[in-house]
Amino acid sequence: MPLSFLRRPRWLACLFLLTALIAGGRAFHLDDQARIWLRELTLSEAERAASIWLPGYQAVIQAKPLAGLDEDETSDLSYSPTSGTLFTVTGRNPKLVELSLSGEVLRSIPLRGFANPEGVAVLADGHLAITDERRRTLAIFTLDAQTREIDVAQTQEIDLGFPDSGNKGFEGVAWDPARQRLLLGKERSPLSVFSWPGNGATRFAGRMQPLPNDSLGLRNLSALSVDPRTGHTLVLSAQSRLLLELDEEGEPVSFISLIGGFNGLDNRIPRAEGVAIDEQGTIYMVSEPNLFYVFRRGGEAAAEG
Repeated sequence: MPLSFLRRPRWLACLFLLTALIAGGRAFHLDDQARIWLRELTLSEAERAASIWLPGYQAVIQAKPLAGLDEDETSDLSYSPTSGTLFTVTGRNPKLVELSLSGEVLRSIPLRGFANPEGVAVLADGHLAITDERRRTLAIFTLDAQTREIDVAQTQEIDLGFPDSGNKGFEGVAWDPARQRLLLGKERSPLSVFSWPGNGATRFAGRMQPLPNDSLGLRNLSALSVDPRTGHTLVLSAQSRLLLELDEEGEPVSFISLIGGFNGLDNRIPRAEGVAIDEQGTIYMVSEPNLFYVFRRGGEAAAEG
């Protein structure tokens, strides 16, 4: 029997192992993370100090169920500096839900006439905005302590275009108070981030403009949030299992992996759909269907709700 034939199983085993490693890396999205990690290595200490610097964060609340929302599929998250609370929306049973900073449900407000709310942003002067992926609209309205329901017919509703986007429309939305602009993130096909100047309430100027470097190497875009301290933007990707920090020019700065074993996570975040950051730099996250997470620099103790 030829010697080459005897060696063939070893070649096949090595080929199989290499294929498995590549497939495993892609399955856990390590290829996405490796590219951004290489970029992190080039940053100076001064650049790191001036950034959010996600590698310094640790999970302090993990996979906390949001009471009563297990059938509702939470999506997106936004922090209100006025109330010191968080807002999320639910898609299966459309609601606007207010949360404490420790993940307690404070109130749940029905959204009448909404089809598939995916994004929520706290604007200025008591205004909020909700993106409806199926209707391809942005609805702007005021919210106060007496609000019991929100009817889309009573909001200022703006057509966002992209009529052929289907279920790949606008998911991320965030208000940038320093630059007085609304950021809108299209999920994919193509993945894009747009900027829209406005007053944080009811007036927006001109048309949305695409930002540079908007492909970012991510497989989808789930949510956006703007850090009020640095002006940097957080971009969340459920499919890439990454939280990515971008600087003012849209360049990647740092990231958190949402896989178990990284940044203090015991297990992977199933499907991260919303992120928010407050003026202290604490990061909050929600995952479908109803899980809540908090990340802090150095893993300081979680806030009391």
